[in-house]
Amino acid sequence: MSVALDIEDHTALEAYLHQSGRIAVGERPVMRTLTGGVSNRTVLVRRPGGETWVVKQALEKLRVAVDWFSNPSRIEREALGIHWLGRLAPPGSIPRYIFEDRDHHLVAMAAVPEPHDNWKLLLLSGQVHEAHIRQFGELLGTIHSNAYEHRTELAELFRDRSFFESLRIEPYYAYTASQVAESIEFYKRLIADTQACLLTLVHGDYSPKNILIHGDRLVLLDHEVIHFGDPAFDLGFSLTHLLSKAHHLPSLRTDFAVATLQYWQFYRSALGSVPWKDDLEARAVRHALGCLLGRVRGRSTLEYLAPAERTRQQQAVVPLMHNPPPSVPELVAQFLSRLEGGSP
Repeated sequence: MSVALDIEDHTALEAYLHQSGRIAVGERPVMRTLTGGVSNRTVLVRRPGGETWVVKQALEKLRVAVDWFSNPSRIEREALGIHWLGRLAPPGSIPRYIFEDRDHHLVAMAAVPEPHDNWKLLLLSGQVHEAHIRQFGELLGTIHSNAYEHRTELAELFRDRSFFESLRIEPYYAYTASQVAESIEFYKRLIADTQACLLTLVHGDYSPKNILIHGDRLVLLDHEVIHFGDPAFDLGFSLTHLLSKAHHLPSLRTDFAVATLQYWQFYRSALGSVPWKDDLEARAVRHALGCLLGRVRGRSTLEYLAPAERTRQQQAVVPLMHNPPPSVPELVAQFLSRLEGGSP
């Protein structure tokens, strides 16, 4: 059995890197713990020669207010995701793999060069740029489309969806249903449909938080719940983040509404001619509704929404669950109208 290692103890991490031969004897890297994630410890390791790594270590108990557990062996799935996304995504949009240690639940990758910005923070500061929205849509559409071309191999490699179940379905859908009685039937159907849909590779955590921008290019991080399943989940999950920011920043509501519609169109264009393209939209809307409620009443809530905003989002979403909008434009219009006091 391996000795317990906490990579946020930089002395212990340096000793581990020496003992495992990852860095040379006598080498003294500079380390900095990175914050913001709830499911991993993450440390930036800057080597004297200039090479910089990000080392991630999966946690068994996630850092949230309610009990939330997941097997830390999911880091193996992230490493596999890095390998495959490097082939499927546009060049430069996935950090390079460095090493993996299954005993210590570690994966290391090349750090995104400085300077870079976290896209979530840029959006919350009001920087909504069409070039970034375009890349966001094209990146996801390219991954889904290219993965579909390799579906036979990927369906086998990524068939285990247990991490997606424990980190997405249970905390965002099943748990939320237990908190909001009016949503139970909606989530019951959504969960069943999601479990039955096997179309292409699904990132599972496609959000602005996991996007860094370097040289005006988007770089995608955090692949621990990647699996073979329903691409509509990625769309619903990501639409939720744009719409929730439209809610939170009323002075920019129109900008975010336009961006949301552009994102959907850029994604569809990048998707190409996959046979399930025209059946995707209705499911994406349902996943967006599920995530919009899940991010205010689930195990992991959006920290930038105040309690009153969370309540308002719930009040806007629950009625739509009984009669989901037929399209993404209708979802945007009806959600924002209900936030403003209307009831289309």
